[in-house]
Order: sequence, then structure tokens, then C-alpha cells
Amino acid sequence: MAAEHEHTHTHDHSHDHGHSHGHDHGHSHSHDHGHSHGLFHAHHHDHAPTLDHLNSAFIIGIILNSVFVLLEVVAGLWSHSLSLLTDAGHNLSDVAGLALALLAFKLSKVSSTQEYTYGYKRSTIIVSFFNALVLFIAVGFIGYEAVARFIHPENVAGGTMAWVALAGIGINGVTAYLFVKHKDKDLNVKGAYLHMAVDAIVSFGVVISGVVIYFTKLYWIDSAVSLIVAIVILRGTWSLLTDSLRLEMDGVPKGVDLKKVKTELMKAKGILDVHHVHVWALSTTENALTAHLVIDPHSGISFDNIKHDLRHRLEHLSIRHSTFEPEFTDEDCAHADC
Repeated sequence: MAAEHEHTHTHDHSHDHGHSHGHDHGHSHSHDHGHSHGLFHAHHHDHAPTLDHLNSAFIIGIILNSVFVLLEVVAGLWSHSLSLLTDAGHNLSDVAGLALALLAFKLSKVSSTQEYTYGYKRSTIIVSFFNALVLFIAVGFIGYEAVARFIHPENVAGGTMAWVALAGIGINGVTAYLFVKHKDKDLNVKGAYLHMAVDAIVSFGVVISGVVIYFTKLYWIDSAVSLIVAIVILRGTWSLLTDSLRLEMDGVPKGVDLKKVKTELMKAKGILDVHHVHVWALSTTENALTAHLVIDPHSGISFDNIKHDLRHRLEHLSIRHSTFEPEFTDEDCAHADC
């Protein structure tokens, strides 16, 4: 909360002091201090999930999947199964992804500094984008190896494939369940859930192929399943890549309707017009906004009251950090960007 309070106070001090001099300067300070620790703090828990309790979920997921990766590698080498080895590589990338997501959550709690005034919140966006790229590289590797095995098929121990993959269904299913409740609240949690859920489905496919190979000796099915694995991973990862890329490019976060935001801003008393509205993500859980507000100085409503109202409205639209620049109708604007 310390970083958030500093952001609010600094903004209000500079704008109010510039427009209203001594009186507004003093009033803005006292009002915003109360707002940050009163109303703003009260809505913090309702509209901005901290997800701190997910640390244990990430740790459990990392341990379970690390053990499973070792099991798949040993079984894959012994049975000459491409499906198991490629799935082991994919699960290894999941372990790395879970570890990076956990690290990003830790970094996002670091206090702001003179060099990083928002702290390290953006690390969560970087990690989600990196995880998506790693998955796409894994898909390319799986596809290449599958085609090579079609050309030069190898004998595969179908029974071993089936038993190991059956264990994978349990491990990936349990791990996915750890994240299912909060998968729509954060992009990294969504990524973890998708990875584990997809892996459980993939493991189910490997069980089926292992049983078929065991009874029919049709070894090309191993390569076919590998291609299906690649397609499933690709489809499950596409939304993660596009969503994280949007945040990397400071696009409007998914789930935030810019038209709805502008409409909500216009509902506040004293606001005649809203323009130069920008919304972007500070992290995978926190969004920010800047906007120019055209205000009627004769409405009898103070700018402090307008800000108080707008921040309350924006919290319900998943925007916690807001900066407003007032433009009064009785002033001539000399700047082109007014």
C-alpha cells in the first residue's frame, strides 16, 4: 500500500497546487490521505486480489512436476517412447514456468525505489510472455521429432507409456486443481492452470496410444500422438501469448472495456467531457489509467470530490491506479494535447 499512497499523493499535490494554489494544496493533502487509508483501502481486498496464498500452490506444483519429469525421462529412454520424452520436455518447461511465475509474484511485492517507482510489478507480465514463447519453442521441437519418427519409426514399449502417462493424469490434474479457483484473476495463474490442464489431457492421450501400441504394435501411433500433443499445446498457449503480448505493448488489458470506462467517467457530477484516456497494465493483476477531465468550475463541486468519486468507480472496473488532469471550461488551453 505504501507505493500506492505515494502515487496518489504525488499526483494530487502537483495538479491541485498548480490550479488552486494554497487552499487546494492543503485540502488535497488531507483528503487524499484519508482516501488512501479509508475508502481506497477498504475496496483493495474486493477488487484487487493479492493471491499471496498461491505461493504454496506454486511450490507444490513445482515439486510434483519435477518428480514426474524425472520419471518420464527415465521411462522414455528405457521404452524408446518419443511421446514420453517430448511430454517430459514440455513438463520441464512447465516447471520452469511455475518457478518463474512464483519469482514474479515475489518481485511484485518489492517496494518501489527511486529507479523503479512502481517496484517490479511488471515482472509478472514479462514472465507470462516468456512462458508463452517457451511453449511455442517446445511445440516446434515436438513437431520436428514426430516427423522424424514417422520417417524412421522405432519400437516402443506401449505398456510403460500407458502406466507413466496414467501417473501424469493424476499429477497434472491435482496441480491444475490448485489454480482453478483463481485462474481468471491473474494471467500467470491462468497460464499455470492451462499448462497443467492441457498436460492432463495429453497424458490421457498417451495412455490410449500406449494401450493401442501394446496390443497392435502400430508404433507410428507414438508419432501421431506427439503431433496431437503439439497441436493441443499450441491451441492452449495462443491466448496466453496474445494476452501477454498485449500487456507488453501497453495495450488495454483484456477484460477492460475502454468505452465502458469513458462512460463511467462521464457519470461523475461536474464532468463535461473526457478525453486522452489511456489504460494499461502495471502487472498481471493491477491496471492504471490517465485521463483529461473537462470540468465546469461553476458546478459547485470541488476537484477533490470528483477524484474521490472517479477512483471509487474505477476500482469496480479493475483499475486501481488513476491520474487525472483537469481542464476548466473558463480557461484557454494553449497546448495542442488539451
